[in-house]
Amino acid sequence: MSITETGSVSLPGVGSSRTRDELRASGRRQVSRVLNRVSAQDTVTLDPDLVLYDSRLGADRSPMGAALGRLRHDRVAIAAIAIIFLLVAGALLAPLVVRAVGAPGPDVQSFAALNQFGQPSGPSGHHIFGVDKLGRDVFSRVVYGARVSLEVGFGATALSLSIGTVVGLVAGYFRGLVDSLLSRIVDLFLAFPTLLLALGISSACSVGRGCVAGTIRPGRVLVIAVIGLASWPLLARVIRGQVLSLREREFIEAAHGIGSGTFRVLFKELLPNLVGPLIVYATLGIAISIGFEAALSFLGVGIRPPTPSWGQMISDSVGTFDTAWWYTLFPGLALMTTVLAFNLLGDALHDALNPRQYRSANGE
Repeated sequence: MSITETGSVSLPGVGSSRTRDELRASGRRQVSRVLNRVSAQDTVTLDPDLVLYDSRLGADRSPMGAALGRLRHDRVAIAAIAIIFLLVAGALLAPLVVRAVGAPGPDVQSFAALNQFGQPSGPSGHHIFGVDKLGRDVFSRVVYGARVSLEVGFGATALSLSIGTVVGLVAGYFRGLVDSLLSRIVDLFLAFPTLLLALGISSACSVGRGCVAGTIRPGRVLVIAVIGLASWPLLARVIRGQVLSLREREFIEAAHGIGSGTFRVLFKELLPNLVGPLIVYATLGIAISIGFEAALSFLGVGIRPPTPSWGQMISDSVGTFDTAWWYTLFPGLALMTTVLAFNLLGDALHDALNPRQYRSANGE
């Protein structure tokens, strides 16, 4: 088989020639027919731009399919996905998991579970992770704490993605005065230390009726809003840089040439080309948001008691760490494992979606 300078594809023994565009348009059935007519002795080489679907050529060779193929060969990524799956499943099925091990609910206090001195008792057959100073089961609170952390992580990341993507798209596409104004707003947010900004907003909205005429009140919604508002500027910077490069490409000029409006160009042409960076940011952003929530709860301005939170549990265990190590260890391990799993998955996705970096890392 050979490809002529004009883009024609010639198959030995087939007796026909097709242009590259015709072969693209022929789809799955046509490619399968051609391959079935090629003898075993023929050497088949196709243009790498062609997207072929056939069992002889392997899986979907589209950019996303190729990225998934590279991800499947990354053992660290597979391990991270397995851990995240178990965490999500455990959070969704928290009542069933707690009931399966015979543990009480996360808010059930049992002073009978304390030792004879009124101090927390360690891991045992009845309480596999021990109890806290109020006699509450640590395992139960760790499992329910995963639900809170994942809710905040996914919610805050979704809010950050929404704001950062829109601001970055608009700033990079329109440039000029609009770009300057939005960039200065981003610079203003980035000038504040992120944790200090989050602490200030949380503290202000945690008293009285909350913020925005009582719309945002203390609780999970407040924590999600604080983390989302504190973390969108960095994404906006990244998206703006990508859009500044993409807007000069030929497919954007073609979209303008056929009369596409601004909305279509932004969300139908530019946004699909930003899926890769957005997926990577979302995965890493979930890890950052979970750590953020734990930090705020540790400092007393995050999730409020008695709702279980890993950061809050670590904060409560500070005074009894030398005698009740289990109350610090198990929430800390859960927090570290979750953040590490999302970070490892984010790094793996970054490599998988960047073919050049993947080949370099694997010596190809």
